[in-house]
Amino acid sequence: MPIALLASEASKSSEKFVDFDVPVAVWVGFVALISVLLLFDLLLVHRTEHVISTKEAAIESALWIALGIAFTAVMFWWHGGAAAGEYISGYLIEKSLSVDNVFVWALIMSYFAVPREYQFRVLFWGVFGALVLRFVFIFAGVELINRFEWMIYVFGGFLLYTAYRILRQGDEEVHPDNNPVLKLVRRVVPSTTRYDGQKLFTRIDGKKLATPLLAVLIVVETSDVIFATDSIPAILAVSHEQFIVFSSNAFAILGLRSLYFLLADLRDRFDYLQQGLAVILAFVGVKMLISHQVHIPTWLSLLVIAAVLATSIIISWYFDKDSDDEPKQPPVFVDDAP
Repeated sequence: MPIALLASEASKSSEKFVDFDVPVAVWVGFVALISVLLLFDLLLVHRTEHVISTKEAAIESALWIALGIAFTAVMFWWHGGAAAGEYISGYLIEKSLSVDNVFVWALIMSYFAVPREYQFRVLFWGVFGALVLRFVFIFAGVELINRFEWMIYVFGGFLLYTAYRILRQGDEEVHPDNNPVLKLVRRVVPSTTRYDGQKLFTRIDGKKLATPLLAVLIVVETSDVIFATDSIPAILAVSHEQFIVFSSNAFAILGLRSLYFLLADLRDRFDYLQQGLAVILAFVGVKMLISHQVHIPTWLSLLVIAAVLATSIIISWYFDKDSDDEPKQPPVFVDDAP
């Protein structure tokens, strides 16, 4: 297909997405809102270190999810039903993919034997870093699509490959000690194997040393880079408006910490969630690849994503309920030199 014709069709496809100008004041206000929510959670709700109970995590998760869903009404009031539909679709995609992120966090915490009362603080900085990273990725991804329309095929193909990789690898274990960034940091940053509360650095015999929490934070942040390369292209399949994509990401990520404390110990009860996430990624990948020929409405995308996610959870719950085997325990790794 000639390049000019391809660009023309891509342009027509892009017109099917919501497009509006966002004043700088709105961006500043939204970032300020996210910052206030983060600080409120850190300085007031979790100002003292403690083990977060399942009940506390469930209440907080419900509040964060309610807040994220409620923002749909703001988008509807501001720019109508199409914008609201793109927002909630993006939110649902990010929320469903983040469940896998939560399980990886659980493996990381187990690997480094992080005491449960210290986990919230390191995850706070992990979420903060994830928000900054997603902000950069989103603007870069949208700009790439706007400047080079053929990039939508690259993103679509990448999502299909990711779906295939998830199905093929299954529940392959994560080994944080193989993280190349962590290996580099350990070579240049003096470290200790002892925790000192929630501190990332401590002093021992007058020397400033990194605690194992710094290593945990590094692994959490670098693992989020991998998840971002999956989730950002997936959301770009349902919206090209930067504010919609970032806001849906932000509200989904804000609730990740409470979701972690709610689901971290339940990984083995969601045996079919991986397959469900692979199907979702494959669907949005195909949606991207055929977007110049066939436009899949936002409401249909939302319906498919919700149905696949719900089905994978229900099937996992059903087979876990009927299983006569002993309950499976999450793997515990021992770190010889954090």
